[in-house]
Amino acid sequence: MNAARAAFLALLLCFSCAAAADVAVPPLSGRVVDQTGTLSSGDVAALTQTLKDLQTRKGSQIAVLIVPTTDQESIEQFSIRVAEAWKIGRKKIDDGALLVVAKNDRRLRIEVGYGLEGALTDATTRRIIDEDITPKFKSGDFAGGISAGVNRMIRVIDGEKLPAPEPEHWRGTGLENYIDPFNPFVLVAAFLISGLLRTTLGRLVGSVATGGVIGFVAWLFVGSIVASVIVGIAAFIFAMFSDMVSTGGGRGGGAGSWSGGGSSGSSSSGGFSGGGGSFGGGGASGSW
Repeated sequence: MNAARAAFLALLLCFSCAAAADVAVPPLSGRVVDQTGTLSSGDVAALTQTLKDLQTRKGSQIAVLIVPTTDQESIEQFSIRVAEAWKIGRKKIDDGALLVVAKNDRRLRIEVGYGLEGALTDATTRRIIDEDITPKFKSGDFAGGISAGVNRMIRVIDGEKLPAPEPEHWRGTGLENYIDPFNPFVLVAAFLISGLLRTTLGRLVGSVATGGVIGFVAWLFVGSIVASVIVGIAAFIFAMFSDMVSTGGGRGGGAGSWSGGGSSGSSSSGGFSGGGGSFGGGGASGSW
């Protein structure tokens, strides 16, 4: 029994050490994340603008990550962990791609989302690595190699038929999570505004005015007439009949329960975040 227990503990220790050895996935602080200082600020700015233009024009996302090493973990395993954490590409379209460079290991990989596997095939990504990236890496031109590889990836993606990108007001604001007739934010806003307007204009007119104000604000945030009308009607009904269901302490306690909704953006990444894309291991790896 003691021998079995010792063997189990030894096995558990081995698994713990192996897990601890994995390099942590860096936070998504922008379209280009360089943990090695290889790229100059100008290189990062130019590459970021190129990737931003792709997303604006096509909707697809590409991110670049440079790390010193993946330690004992293969670059394939590290890359898929990063892809799963960052979720580059649009949700359900999965049109994201990730270029990972482990500089000290002299290894790199292009990870491709499900939606781009028909264009950025394993063979295509292998050619991009061999023909565009590694020749420049071998001469020490890391900025040139990454730029050449990214530009060729973009040309391939531009030739792929994908759903058009969503209008600008939908991307990266996080406000669309709040424009819901039953969201506590909307209900609290309607309650506070209705109290003021009903006192000033009367019950019916004040409730109508409340619905109009809330609906107009929703339209400014979302840009959808249908959504703003629905929110406005919900606000009118709430304002009209809220005093029938609220208690004496309702005004003080209503706002305290709101914890906010999730945002699709990221304050640490200057408004850039993954769109929820999925990856299945497509792509290619290389070395120089």
